Amino acid sequence: MQFGIFSVSDITEDPTTGRTPSEAEKIRNAVTLAKHAEEVGLDVFAIGEHHNPPFWSSSPTTTLAYIAGQTERLILSTATTLITTNDPVKIAEDYAMLQHVSGGRMDLMLGRGNTGPVYPWFGKDIRQGLPLSIESYNLLHRLWREDVVDWEGQFRTPLQGFTATPRPLDGVAPFVWHGSIRTPEIAEQAAYYGDGFFANNIFWPKEHYQRLIALYRQRYAHYGHGTAEQAIVGLGGQVFMAAKSQDAVNQFRPYFDNAPVYGHGPSLEDFSEMTPLTVGSPQQVIDRYAAMRETFGDYQRQLFLVDHAGLPLKTVLEQLDILGGEVVPVLRKELQKDRPVDVPDAPTHAGLVKAKYGDGPAREAIPGANRGDNLTAGSPYQDAGAVAPAGAAFGLGRKEA
Repeated sequence: MQFGIFSVSDITEDPTTGRTPSEAEKIRNAVTLAKHAEEVGLDVFAIGEHHNPPFWSSSPTTTLAYIAGQTERLILSTATTLITTNDPVKIAEDYAMLQHVSGGRMDLMLGRGNTGPVYPWFGKDIRQGLPLSIESYNLLHRLWREDVVDWEGQFRTPLQGFTATPRPLDGVAPFVWHGSIRTPEIAEQAAYYGDGFFANNIFWPKEHYQRLIALYRQRYAHYGHGTAEQAIVGLGGQVFMAAKSQDAVNQFRPYFDNAPVYGHGPSLEDFSEMTPLTVGSPQQVIDRYAAMRETFGDYQRQLFLVDHAGLPLKTVLEQLDILGGEVVPVLRKELQKDRPVDVPDAPTHAGLVKAKYGDGPAREAIPGANRGDNLTAGSPYQDAGAVAPAGAAFGLGRKEA
């Protein structure tokens, strides 16, 4: 299994001090958190995407590429990438570039987002959010797997002879998680493509997510990708810890009570009972999350939200120390016990390359000389058997290779 943290990139006032950090400070803090996550032995750091205050993460690939240059092992992901308001062509190229500069240490989670006004800001209609998501991912999926794409749909201009560059590292597309908190159609979409399904179960009771995950597993098997138990599942989580459980409750309560998302609603105790939010000792977190397997089956990725609601950097770093030093090592062992041998490991780039090529060489995409027009032949890449003649980019010397 993979364990890590995710951030929604909120900028929230610390209710205990009345201080609100700047955007620049929060951006620096995110880099610090990612580096510390690797230092304490976590596997994944994921960042959300927003285009409005009080959030700062409008360009996840920029942030993650910078972090990639300062880490060695950490897998970099998103939580989420907006498949509805981003052009799938730009997603294909930006994340393939991130795949290259990180050496394959990346994947991404696609979602529709939860900010309604973002749709018209990017020229989209929120009433078409679901069909837009389905159509856009169909195109993105093809752009990573076909060197030359002819495509026509409802929500963007057609493509004729288009090649997204760079091609995916080693000829293997980035692994995609489809994130959802409420939409069965997204679980169906993940199952159809054989992708991962991430249930960010931080707000609603477990029964809701059990139904979504069960649907995904059933349909994953239906489409012939493996058994239901072999489907690739990720879960969100939310914790705050201290050596003594009452200390954790006392420290976290003012942040919970004033958090923009759930403050001034159910009590901390009621919310903790209804959702996976666990505020207490490390052992309480271990007990709660080791039991996720009984609720949802064997799964591949567990991410925790720890840097929200105005918590200061020092406190969040202390949470990472506890998570990496006391909690995750035990959860690794507990969730591995009696794990069926046919349940797949968490996806990695190396694993996907191995599955595609075995012990053979992976693809190295080398373009033909001076090629700019894909309409005259097949792939513009040498390994695909199409080499353009000199002058092809300018409409000269065209011929089938």
